[in-house]
Amino acid sequence: MVEIKNVIKNSPAYKCGVECGDVLLKINDHSINDVLDYMYYAADVNVCITVCRSGEEIKFIVQKDEYDDLGLEFDTFLMDSKQRCSNRCVFCFIDQMPPNMRETLYFKDDDARLSFLQGNYVTLTNLNQADIDRIIAMKLNINVSVHTTNPELRVKMMRNKYAGEKLKYIRQMTDAGIKLNCQIVCCPGLNDGNELRRTLRDLGELMPNISSMAVVPVGITKYRENLYPLKIFDKITAGETIDIIEEFQEKFLNKFDSRVVFPSDEFYITAGRELPDMEYYEDFPQYENGVGMLRSLISEFSDALETVEYDGKERHVTIATGRCVYPVIKQLADKAEKKFDALKCNVIPIRNDFFGETITVTGLITAQDLIAQLKNRDNGEELLISSSMLMQNSEIFLDDMTISGVENELDIKIRVTQNDGYELLDAMLGV
Repeated sequence: MVEIKNVIKNSPAYKCGVECGDVLLKINDHSINDVLDYMYYAADVNVCITVCRSGEEIKFIVQKDEYDDLGLEFDTFLMDSKQRCSNRCVFCFIDQMPPNMRETLYFKDDDARLSFLQGNYVTLTNLNQADIDRIIAMKLNINVSVHTTNPELRVKMMRNKYAGEKLKYIRQMTDAGIKLNCQIVCCPGLNDGNELRRTLRDLGELMPNISSMAVVPVGITKYRENLYPLKIFDKITAGETIDIIEEFQEKFLNKFDSRVVFPSDEFYITAGRELPDMEYYEDFPQYENGVGMLRSLISEFSDALETVEYDGKERHVTIATGRCVYPVIKQLADKAEKKFDALKCNVIPIRNDFFGETITVTGLITAQDLIAQLKNRDNGEELLISSSMLMQNSEIFLDDMTISGVENELDIKIRVTQNDGYELLDAMLGV
């Protein structure tokens, strides 16, 4: 049960008499404990809402269109607190954060509800059999951080004694028809090589209900004192990992008409290999894991170059980007400069002094590194940065500086772009 903090005016619940301050007990005689219960049982056309008001149970009958929201609002989106991660993974990025940052940046969530609602990945270690039964009953497709299907290795990597036995939930869900997207954070010397082959083989046996798999490389910052000794991928090990994945892609493609498993773009950059073409990524099922983002950007940018209209006005801009993707962004900027004589576009690879030079992705660039490396340069009339540098739905960098703060320090206007080739070209040209 949970207190109703607001009833949206003219909503179905408002019209039938539900009030702010009522405590929601049941919907259609099902107890309501969190947002999943609420969404699932409130989807019906005819809904009986049971509330407690001043110690008295009251029932309201609501008629509405199927899936229309009742109009009730609660203290939190989940109707209770997020579930904190119970693992101490050897590769956990949060454990590698510098001290004295915003408290929320150190919170580790591992909540299956956020997996269904927002696409977060969960390890399953916080779940029990009743949770799995509810996922199956509600037919909730979720995203799972697998990392390895070797129970002993999973315990070692996640430093949770239950991590190995919780693997059984994956088969339970897939046997029941639940679709899973899976993630493997790959660590050289731990779950790569033959261990990666084992994981891909085991998950392949659960097809077709394993919808997709992404293999992403471990990220290592300079803040690893007293942590497990990890290595980063180099050109050789990244290439070997791609080869293993392609070996299984061929098998899956022949059997299931889908490659199913994909390496993140970072593997190709590290291995010095060409990115695959657009068709390779099928319908981009693991885009948010950095799988196919660069190919999509390149393709969109090339299309945009063919269609954009430009007035020929002189334009000088700077693009700040991570060192990993610098060669790709530089190549795009060169193409734009070649087509538009009036355009000058500097592309600057930002060295990550904040987290350490082993971190090369754009999304972990901080404001202070931007300022330190761009100050006293001729950056032109506008600085272009990726939205991935900012906290979600905000203008705040990881180190708590704002866009306006950086603009003041560098005396330049900042323009934020999404991972979209059309938008990037428009930003270059000032459209």
